[in-house]
Amino acid sequence: MTALNSVLAAVTDRVIERSKASRARYLALVAGERDSGLGRTHLSCSNLAHGFAAAEGDKPAIRGGRAFNIGIVTAYNDMLSAHQPYGRYPEQMKIFAREAGATAQVAGGVPAMCDGVTQGQPSMELSLWSRDAIALSTAVALSHGMFEGVAMLGICDKIVPGLLMGALRFGHLPALLVPAGPMPSGLPNKEKQRIRQLAAQGKVGQEDLLEAEAASYHSPGTCTFYGTANSNQMMMEMMGLHMPGAAFIQPGTKLRQELTRAAVHRLAAIGSQGNDYRPLGHCIDEKAIVNAAVGLLATGGSTNHAIHLPAIARAAGIVFDWEDFDRLSGAVPLIANVYPAGPGDVNHFHAAGGMAFTIATLLDAGLLHRDILTVGGRDLGDYAKTPALEDEHLVWHDAPAEPLDRSMLRPVGDPFHADGGLRLVAGNLGRGIFKTSAVDTARMTIEAPARVFDDQAAVNAAFKAGELDCDVVVVVRFQGPKANGMPELHKLTPPLGVLQDKGYKVALLTDGRMSGASGKVPAAIHMTPEALGGGPLSRVRDGDLIRLCATRGTVEYLGDAREFAARDPVSMPDQPAGTGRELFALFRGQTDGAEQGASPLLAAAGL
Repeated sequence: MTALNSVLAAVTDRVIERSKASRARYLALVAGERDSGLGRTHLSCSNLAHGFAAAEGDKPAIRGGRAFNIGIVTAYNDMLSAHQPYGRYPEQMKIFAREAGATAQVAGGVPAMCDGVTQGQPSMELSLWSRDAIALSTAVALSHGMFEGVAMLGICDKIVPGLLMGALRFGHLPALLVPAGPMPSGLPNKEKQRIRQLAAQGKVGQEDLLEAEAASYHSPGTCTFYGTANSNQMMMEMMGLHMPGAAFIQPGTKLRQELTRAAVHRLAAIGSQGNDYRPLGHCIDEKAIVNAAVGLLATGGSTNHAIHLPAIARAAGIVFDWEDFDRLSGAVPLIANVYPAGPGDVNHFHAAGGMAFTIATLLDAGLLHRDILTVGGRDLGDYAKTPALEDEHLVWHDAPAEPLDRSMLRPVGDPFHADGGLRLVAGNLGRGIFKTSAVDTARMTIEAPARVFDDQAAVNAAFKAGELDCDVVVVVRFQGPKANGMPELHKLTPPLGVLQDKGYKVALLTDGRMSGASGKVPAAIHMTPEALGGGPLSRVRDGDLIRLCATRGTVEYLGDAREFAARDPVSMPDQPAGTGRELFALFRGQTDGAEQGASPLLAAAGL
């Protein structure tokens, strides 16, 4: 067996040591809930009768307590392509459960918000908070005590982290995630990017732009670029919370259905009454969290998980921060080249060897913990396999010995970059995340005067007016979690990309979010402390010289430090009401910082 990489071992030891007290408290909760927490045996006759009243053919089994009962928590809606396929899942899963001598009920639904629909809109200010609303909804669904296991139907940005944060409060139950897969590939990504940039310059009209977007996002299934949704699916494989290889099988296929059947059967086999008990709270441990971070770095995944992964970890009593990301980044090479880093999408990544090859090559290099408790196999080694159908039966084949398309995927010994896709940058302007995987090496250091804005609409207006045709560090502040819910600022990518293509030195500095779609422009994002409350960004002025350097891991104001510190912080402009934003004032008031996961729930609960 390959020896564990020394950096991976040291980071894991650091996480374990810092998490000792909080992890012990969490595991005590799991044990207590397993031994004496709410379950069907504790329900009164009236409670139980309400719980099986509509169960129809499954009523005798649920009533008699003879069968393992699966609670399905679903993010189904038919507006969003990624979640539309889930509409038929519950009825199928009930059949699959009966095949395994179990039963299944829909425990509840959770909201599924799409950043693709809300980008640049006021509703984006609800986006991050939807994660915590999903966690609350998951807890409500599971609080009835009717279930011995949990099947979670969710894919996209905040849905998977929210489902896990809620389900981890019921960590004594076995739980797994059931994906639905990506849509087929549409308009090539380079062409989509070209049309977007032409539109930003006013050279393409709305109808042509809409036609291009509709050709890109065109059918049921997850969007195919490597943003937060597909990074979620990658991480669930790295943590062993899917059936092996389930992440990127397309919807509506026989293989997709058989993986769902296998997931239900497997869930029924890993309950507390059997001989292979695998509770969620033990599956998600320090090693699993480190594996997820390694996967994110090795594949150039979404920067949103610099927020979500610490929050998931924290819900399991584990302390994981950006320094852990940064240390791992120095040891983990970038071995995938998925759009926006490269030309191909997740379907091309899967065809090149996908998750099976990725896990196999990282395991061979000692860059993953093999010995984690997975839901679908003996250990993580079983995830270095690809599912297939043979004579209508589900089988798994070993990963290919070599990637099938080296423009998409490479072995650890021949990576695209020697280090991972994320870096911690820190200095007198705070701490932030820099996604390096899509940025040209010549742009890893940008030094230029600041131009300061309080929202992304003002940036776009300045761009259209020609005011940004120069070397510039665009500072967009008052976009943090306390200020306005930390909206994603993806609308900035096309105009800043245009400026960069004109030959200017351009960078972005913000306490807001970007995603896997952040693209080729150097950016220090998620800056903390945020501007609201007196963070350093509140003292930056137009013309201040700023240096952002991913190579050195720094983000600095280059003027007089004493004069900078003596400046009065700028106040945040009044925030408009509407689109339900005012209903989330409690969340904004309770949240903590981005590096801790920006979760009002976890902060208020003292977790």
